[in-house]
Amino acid sequence: MDIDTPKVIETEEEYDRALTIAERLTFCKNRTPEEQALHKLIVTLIEAYEAQNYPMDESTPHEILQHIMEVSNTCQADLVGIIGLSGVVSEVVNGKRSISKAQAKALGDYFKVKPSLFI
Repeated sequence: MDIDTPKVIETEEEYDRALTIAERLTFCKNRTPEEQALHKLIVTLIEAYEAQNYPMDESTPHEILQHIMEVSNTCQADLVGIIGLSGVVSEVVNGKRSISKAQAKALGDYFKVKPSLFI
């Protein structure tokens, strides 16, 4: 992969580039130990930038789910069978039904994030 030396993310352009790299590494099969270390570092840099520039303290679990779905190009139909039937998925995504612990775990596994984001 053509990746420059990671550095602190200071601009939106650097942030977008880091997201692209992290996504590529996330879905890379059979990562080398170097790629695994780079992935962990890039994710840490992204989280630091997001904490400073996009505080999510006020976000509800369904807003977090909507955001993750948007950035990963996931539609509601993709979650059918992961967290329930289409009616349940629609209610969860739209905040009309709270996310259960089992659904949070399934979403965490599906999106490769901490289930606690959805609780």
